[in-house]
Amino acid sequence: MFKRPKYLADLPIDANKYTRGVVGVSAGSEKFPGAAILSLGGARRGGAGYVKYLSEFKSITKIVTSTYPDVVSVLDWHDEKLDALVVGPGSPRISNIPRDISLVLDSAAIAFVDVKRNPITVLTPHEGELKYLGYSLGSRYETAQRISDELGAILVLKGVKTIVAAPRLPQRIDEIGGTELATAGSGDILAGIIGSMLASWKPTGIAQAQEVVFKAVQMHSMAGKIARRSHNPVVAPDILQALGEVNL
Repeated sequence: MFKRPKYLADLPIDANKYTRGVVGVSAGSEKFPGAAILSLGGARRGGAGYVKYLSEFKSITKIVTSTYPDVVSVLDWHDEKLDALVVGPGSPRISNIPRDISLVLDSAAIAFVDVKRNPITVLTPHEGELKYLGYSLGSRYETAQRISDELGAILVLKGVKTIVAAPRLPQRIDEIGGTELATAGSGDILAGIIGSMLASWKPTGIAQAQEVVFKAVQMHSMAGKIARRSHNPVVAPDILQALGEVNL
């Protein structure tokens, strides 16, 4: 077995693109086309062997497939085999979300969380996006845990010392990330990494899923630190480029 960096799932010698995990991404809009590039860029570096993309905007799909020839565009999710799905970067909203896979909701899409879903659901708001869930911020730690417990979802509250809260479990707090991550598009990259890592690690329960999500947060933070060595200020494409250098 080939041992990869600690954030990524190990690869059996007989692995193929499907067994490595299949992640779908619905991201980008006419207002925020770059969100698709950034979230897919994160997904490509999170360990999944197959990345699929869906958008209602043909112009964005064309940009995506010309930028990433390994990303496959699809017409809908109905007949697609997926292990995880990312929805929301750039504020796309889609219906007919598969119910039997891990789901990552970002930006305004977090408002579509279904509390009755059995599979793993991850919400990735920053403090300003808590309004989509109908919550206001008090204590970051108490608010994150309350949302997680009430919705039965893993809550990634982004910001200084990003919090990864899971229902009725101890919180995980990221101590790596710094202000270099405070740049437009950084969260889009993180959403893609989380979805890809869930697809590749295939956690079987909420505790395992929280650990995978925390690994994704740390990998994103490490990429920010690496980018900071050679860029000032750091912008999202710098973080994206640095992902390939984490733990080399």
